[in-house]
Amino acid sequence: MSKLITVFGATGTQGGSVIRTIIADPKLSNEFRVRAVTRDPCKPNAKALAEQGIELIQGDMSSPADVAKAVDGAHTVYLVTNFWDTMSAKPEILQGKIVTDACNKAGVKHLIFSSLINAAKATEGRLVNITHFDGKAEVEEYIRESGIPASFVMPGIFMTEIFSFIRKQEDGSFILATPVSPRTVAPWIDPGIDTGNFVRAALQHPPSDNANIIYAASDYYSFEQVAADFTSVIGKPLSVVTIPSEMFKAGLAVSLPPDMVEEIYENLVLLEEPGYYAGADLTSSLELLSERPVSLKDFFERNRGHWE
Repeated sequence: MSKLITVFGATGTQGGSVIRTIIADPKLSNEFRVRAVTRDPCKPNAKALAEQGIELIQGDMSSPADVAKAVDGAHTVYLVTNFWDTMSAKPEILQGKIVTDACNKAGVKHLIFSSLINAAKATEGRLVNITHFDGKAEVEEYIRESGIPASFVMPGIFMTEIFSFIRKQEDGSFILATPVSPRTVAPWIDPGIDTGNFVRAALQHPPSDNANIIYAASDYYSFEQVAADFTSVIGKPLSVVTIPSEMFKAGLAVSLPPDMVEEIYENLVLLEEPGYYAGADLTSSLELLSERPVSLKDFFERNRGHWE
């Protein structure tokens, strides 16, 4: 009999990718049946899941009763929390703890959490405003302390964010402005495709002790390499320009509240030292994959119409 995997955030980018990967993989789809959890089963994405025969359950991760129902009978649970819904770490920490407690009570055998490093600790208190990292790190610590066998899949920067990074100039060229050096490297992932790819690796390689960490990114790219790959694929020049911190923040402040300005600015500063993953190597995580992840060149090729 197939095992049940409960997927929270089923209609979102990461949860949706996980579900698509499972149902498209002959072995995984035979091993697991999916229960998709969504706050709104009437959303088009939710209806599309139901039309594929996937069990759909309405649930709010802030509700212990909803969560208990969602994980009842589950062998494996995939959990992703959404900081950007409220732009506050408190709700996602609460939700993460509620899901962890429910998994413990239900006897879940494997909890897979979309996590990130604790930036405040990694920088010894130098960067304290990257709350979408630190909140997830607090949930990860809670899961570790719970004793549930767990995998922590840490996504890199979403390639889709590059749409807002690259700006077209009047002469038809493009510019990417950053407060850090063009040689600064960052890990990148196409979340709609490769979240599922890395979670499949977690399913195929469950933790042998208490926990696994999987760094979910196709590679480290410097901003110079981003520009080179863009120009190679799109055929138009992209310049990376380092601008003063205050100028960068002022640009963000046009459309974002002050706390989010600091959040994004410090996130970029983190890339310089100690790094997005605090210097972790990607090799062992990439070796777990059964499919090659999407490269930046692949992403630019698939989205070339956006810049033409």
